[in-house]
Order: sequence, then C-alpha cells, then structure tokens
Amino acid sequence: MRDKIKEITNLKQFHVCMIGTIIFIILFITGVMALKYNVEGETNLPFDLTKVSIISNVEGIDNTEDTQNKWNLKVNQNNDIYLYIKKNDNYKETEIIDSIKLDNFKIEESPKVGQLKLYKPDNSVETNIFINKEENEVDSIEYEGNLDANIKDLKIANQGGLVIFRYANCGIGDYISNDDEEIKHSELLKKLSVNNEDLKFKISFDMYINLNSKKSYKANIKLELPVKDVVDNGVQNEEITDFDNVIFKRV
Repeated sequence: MRDKIKEITNLKQFHVCMIGTIIFIILFITGVMALKYNVEGETNLPFDLTKVSIISNVEGIDNTEDTQNKWNLKVNQNNDIYLYIKKNDNYKETEIIDSIKLDNFKIEESPKVGQLKLYKPDNSVETNIFINKEENEVDSIEYEGNLDANIKDLKIANQGGLVIFRYANCGIGDYISNDDEEIKHSELLKKLSVNNEDLKFKISFDMYINLNSKKSYKANIKLELPVKDVVDNGVQNEEITDFDNVIFKRV
C-alpha cells in the first residue's frame, strides 16, 4: 500500500492536480476577501463620518432693479449640509487629515421647478455662512487640513471637524406684490403655489478623506432634499447617523 501511494505521488498528474488545487484555494480565498471588502469596505477608518445634518429653508432675494413694485423677490430653496468627521478612537496609528474633498456631484433626480446649484461658504461677510452669488458657486469643494478650523476659508482641523456646503434650488419663482405690509420668507413657497413634490430632488457625491500619510479613502453619499415639509414650515432640519450604505474604500 505504501509503495502504491508513493507511486501515485510521484506521478506528474498528481503534482499538476495538487498545484491546481492550491491555486484554486488561493483564488477562492482571495475572491471571498475581495467580495467582503466590496460589501463592507474599510471597517477601521482613521476618521469616521459620524453625522450629516441638513437644514432646509426658504429665502427671498430682493430684485433691486425693480423700482415699480413694493416687493419683488426671487425665491430660492436652500439646503445647508453639515458633515461631521471625527477621529476614530479605535484606530491605533497616528494620522493627520491632509484634506477632505467632495467631488463628482450628480443630480440623480431633478426637481420640477428651479435650478440646482452648489455653493461653498462665503468669506466676504461675517454674519452669513452662505450667500447665493456667482463667486461662491462651485463644482466641487475641498477643505484643507489645518491646526485650526475655519469654515469660511475651507479649513478643517486636522484631527476632525466640520465640512459644510449648500445645495440650493434657485429661481423657483418671483414673488411680486404691492399689497403685503411685510413678507415672511417661510411663506413664499405657499404664495407661489409650490408644493413639496415640486421641490424634491436627489443628489450623490464622492467624499474623499485624504491623509498626510498618502492614504486616501473614498465613499459615495446620496441625499434626498429638501427635508420634511419646507413649504408649510419654512425651516426644517434632519440628522442622519445611519451610514450602513456609505462604504469607504481605499483609493
């Protein structure tokens, strides 16, 4: 029996079969690991996205060129989005944020009225974080890692902090009146007979966490805007803390 086994193991076919089996096992394990990574992504990031806070509101901007009417307001629906990035206490190595970049913005579903625009924070006026003007309109946003955070200058503390931007639905309509004694911006959409279904849209974008160590992680984020009933209530807010569908992968 021992001689028979030795005879079999000496055969070329046996060695080819064994090599093939080992290669198959390696490929199978690699495939399982790749599939697991594709589904779960990085499970221990140096920095985590812990919360997304959205404030949806209504704004009327004066048409200064109209001198004939008492009120002439261009109506916008703004969505101010705050991304909270926190150092992962379970990550044992020391890492420093080089930058946080938001890129590849896409409109997955368009609203029935208005025009969508992306704005960065305004750094010309102390009293306002955002101003819907051409100089602030951008295609992507990048916050630089710094010792001190400064939202208006697009700087985030290098151990975590806030990244904010505005996605606005501009030019929904013009409200013109000579009868109103005062205007409540929160009621402008109702005055224009716009409903929440007219305003709904969906966006997606890629978020990059870039580190000084040259490591980089990317995830795609999807948002449905505006939040809640902005037509009847004017200002609405919502917090997102469930990120099961946000998968960061090493770039």
